[in-house]
Amino acid sequence: MSAPELILASGSAARREMLQGAGVLFRVEVAPVDEAALKAELGVIDAAALAVELAKAKAVAVSRLQPDAWVLGGDQTLAFDGGLVSKARSLEEAKARLSAMRGRSHALHSGAALARGGEVVWSGVETATMQVRPFSDAFLGAYLQAEGKALLSCVGAYRLEGLGAQLFERIDGDYFTVLGLPLWAVLKQLRHVGALPA
Repeated sequence: MSAPELILASGSAARREMLQGAGVLFRVEVAPVDEAALKAELGVIDAAALAVELAKAKAVAVSRLQPDAWVLGGDQTLAFDGGLVSKARSLEEAKARLSAMRGRSHALHSGAALARGGEVVWSGVETATMQVRPFSDAFLGAYLQAEGKALLSCVGAYRLEGLGAQLFERIDGDYFTVLGLPLWAVLKQLRHVGALPA
């Protein structure tokens, strides 16, 4: 008897590439979750807990539609200067965000949840602390021009797997966590439930 299929309930290219790179077989079904409404419903909640709750909501939403599959949900939040940061809506906003982060640190929280039969069976979160270097205005301008609107899909307005690596002088945490998934914990859990060979 074959193992149940695995579904990634996220449209994130980085999460998809991480799982593919690790040799995980899965398909993508983007979760029909209104993140803004869920954030409003949850109220004031710390950034790490919010990443987990969003991941759970995505996993459960798809799991209710595909109850026989294992469904993996993922989400990432960014805490900076005492608040929660959302994706920039324009390149001007991205420029202002990166300028504010220059020479300072922020935290990225990557949450994940695994569901089956419409119920969460596991969830977890990992955090990476990102120390931004005091880059020049010239570098920032060149960076924004090179990356363009792709930055609007990233919560921090950067992609570490590209030119964005040059924005930082130190990172405390896991590379995969920075990309948006606590991969080691996810792989361990997929092995635990039999979705991956032990």
